[in-house]
Amino acid sequence: MSDVTAATQPDISEVADWVALLKPRVISLVVLTGLCGLLVAPGHLHLTLAVAAVLCIALGAGAAGAINMWYDRDIDAVMRRTQRRPIPAGRITPGGALSYGVGLAVASVAIMGLATNWVAAGVLALSIAFYVVVYTVWLKRRTSQNIVIGGAAGAFPPVIGWAAVTGNVTLEPLLLFAIIFFWTPPHFWALSLYAHADYAKAGVPMLPVTHGARETRRQVLLYTILLVPLTLLPWAFGFSGLPYAGAAAVLGAGFLYHAVRVWRDRQDESGRSLTNDAPARKAFRYSLGYLALLFLALVVDKLLLG
Repeated sequence: MSDVTAATQPDISEVADWVALLKPRVISLVVLTGLCGLLVAPGHLHLTLAVAAVLCIALGAGAAGAINMWYDRDIDAVMRRTQRRPIPAGRITPGGALSYGVGLAVASVAIMGLATNWVAAGVLALSIAFYVVVYTVWLKRRTSQNIVIGGAAGAFPPVIGWAAVTGNVTLEPLLLFAIIFFWTPPHFWALSLYAHADYAKAGVPMLPVTHGARETRRQVLLYTILLVPLTLLPWAFGFSGLPYAGAAAVLGAGFLYHAVRVWRDRQDESGRSLTNDAPARKAFRYSLGYLALLFLALVVDKLLLG
C-alpha cells in the first residue's frame, strides 16, 4: 500500500499545480457573481446549459489566471507572496502554462457560444482579453491606476451570466458590473497596504508604492463611500426589492466601518501603520465576504419577490 501511495503522490502534486495555475481562490468569487447574474436574469436556461455556462465562466477566468502567471513569472519569482507558484518554483514550464491558458480560453469561449449564445461568449472573450492584455500586459507594471481600470476584468462575470440567459446586455447587468468595478480598488488596496514591500521589491507600481500608505488609506475610504450608495441602485431602478436593499445597506455599513478603521489606523510620520496593518487585513477579509453576500442577497430577493 505504501508503494502505491508513493507512486501516485507525484501525480497528485502535478495535478494540484495545474489547478493552482487557474487561481482557484479568485475563481470562486468569479463563479459566484457569474452564477448570481445567471440566476437573477429574466428567463430560463436549462439546468445542463446553466451548468455549462458557469463552467465556462470558471474556465475562462482560470485561463486568464494561467496566462497572467505565465506573463508575470519574473515578478512572481521576486515576491515572497508568489514565489511558491508553479512556474517560478520550476514545477511547470512557462510554455506549458501558456499553452494551457490559451487552450482553456479558446475552449471556454467556444463552448459558451455553442451551449448558450454568442453574446455571452463574446463578453467572456472580452473579459479574458481585458485581464490579459489591458491589465496584465499594459497597466499592471505601468501605472498605480492598474487596479482601478483593470478591475473591469473581474466585473464581467454577472454580465456573462445574464447574457447566457437573455442573449443581451441591458442596464441591470451593467449595474452589477459597476458594483464590482467600484468594489475592486478598496478590496485590492487593502491587500496592497500590507503587501507593499513585495510590490516595491518587484517594481509593481501599486498605490502604496507610488503615492504612499496615507494616500492609499484615503482612497480606500473614498471608493468605499462611492460604492455603498451604488449598491442601492438595483433597488432604486426597480431591479430588486427591499430585502436586497436592506442587505446592501447593512453590508455597506460594515464595509464603511472597516474603511474608516483603515483610514484612521495609527501611523508613523511616513504614513506606515503602527499596528502591522491590522485594520487593512480585516478590511480585505471583510471585502471578500461582502461581495459574496451582496450578490447572494440579489438571488434571495428574487426568490422572495419574484
